[in-house]
Amino acid sequence: MAKVFTIPVAPSIGRRRRERTSDPRYVDGQRLLVEAMKYLAQSDPVANRSAIELISEHVRTRFRMSDSPLS
Repeated sequence: MAKVFTIPVAPSIGRRRRERTSDPRYVDGQRLLVEAMKYLAQSDPVANRSAIELISEHVRTRFRMSDSPLS
C-alpha cells in the first residue's frame, strides 16, 4: 500500500491579493458558446438537441469550474 505524506505550509499573511479583472478571452469564449447554442436552436432545434445539451452542460459545469478569468 502507498502512504500519503502531507507537508503543511503556513499561509503567507503578508501576501496581497491580486485585484480581480476580467479577461476578455474568457468572456468571449462564453459568448461564443452561447452564440453556438443559439445558432443550433434556430437552425433545427429537434435535430440539434443533443449538441445544444452538450454545450450547455459544458458551460454549466466544466467551463465555469475549471477556467478562471484570473489565471
